[in-house]
Amino acid sequence: MELIRGIHNIRTQHHGCVLTIGNFDGVHLGHQKVLRLVAEQARILGVPSMVMTFEPQPMELFTRHHAPARLTRLRDKFVQLSKLEIDRLLCVNFNDQFAQIEAEAFIHDLLVRRLGVKFLVIGDDFCFGKERRGDFAMLQRAGEKFGFDVVNTQSFCVDRLRVSSTAIREALANDDLSAAREMLGRHYSISGRVSHGRKLGRTIGFPTANIPLKRCVSPVSGVYVVQVSGLAATPIGGVANIGHRPTVNGVRQQLEVHLFGFHGDIYGKQLEVALLHKLRGEHKFDSFEALKQQIELDAEAARVWLLQCEG
Repeated sequence: MELIRGIHNIRTQHHGCVLTIGNFDGVHLGHQKVLRLVAEQARILGVPSMVMTFEPQPMELFTRHHAPARLTRLRDKFVQLSKLEIDRLLCVNFNDQFAQIEAEAFIHDLLVRRLGVKFLVIGDDFCFGKERRGDFAMLQRAGEKFGFDVVNTQSFCVDRLRVSSTAIREALANDDLSAAREMLGRHYSISGRVSHGRKLGRTIGFPTANIPLKRCVSPVSGVYVVQVSGLAATPIGGVANIGHRPTVNGVRQQLEVHLFGFHGDIYGKQLEVALLHKLRGEHKFDSFEALKQQIELDAEAARVWLLQCEG
């Protein structure tokens, strides 16, 4: 899948596509249904399929620190979309300047002139342009004028529950990883590149892969049983902490993973960490020694959980 970073990187070879637009936060089963429709229509028309998404997400620009927790960063989104039959991902910088573009200009300049959209799949509640003046009806009229079809997406349900990013956030907030998994169609996961940390875990026999979480609010925190992809042919089990690490005076949110039975070089590697089961919340311990003892208990509990699943 090709990643196009910004409107300024759209080239003449990108003209002509079947397009869908949205945040696609989580790339859940509802999104996947839409994306399969996009890929199928692209094959029928003989043009590439394209997803347009925004960084930051519009709510993050308009409401700043009050925006809902994000399920997927751009890297997570790219990983999940790459598993589907989508040819191109266009990431638009959603800033104050872009938010002021008139709806008509968005259609004519971007959708028609730059992208040459042949078929558009969009939610019937989609609004766009300055002051959200553009809507589904405007896109339908534009399609009739400029010669592209517009179809709306329909809600996707699991056990009569409408699948949505909001419902998945609520499930994660309630530690209901099972419900989140049903709506996502996979385990909830976080991906990122391993960076050098303070290496405190190594001093107590628990070296960790440290992945900074570059987001304002994480939908999950605490200690989890995990499986890690990106290092071997099959996922590697482990135990992970997601949070601020209060015992060692951490400031930024971070994902720290201790891998079971793996001793290779991990720095700079791109990993996908799937959360299988929550062991406990994040706590501040009175001493580093107390933290060490708890980590030993967490690691043992994670090993037992993984063995029971294998059995």
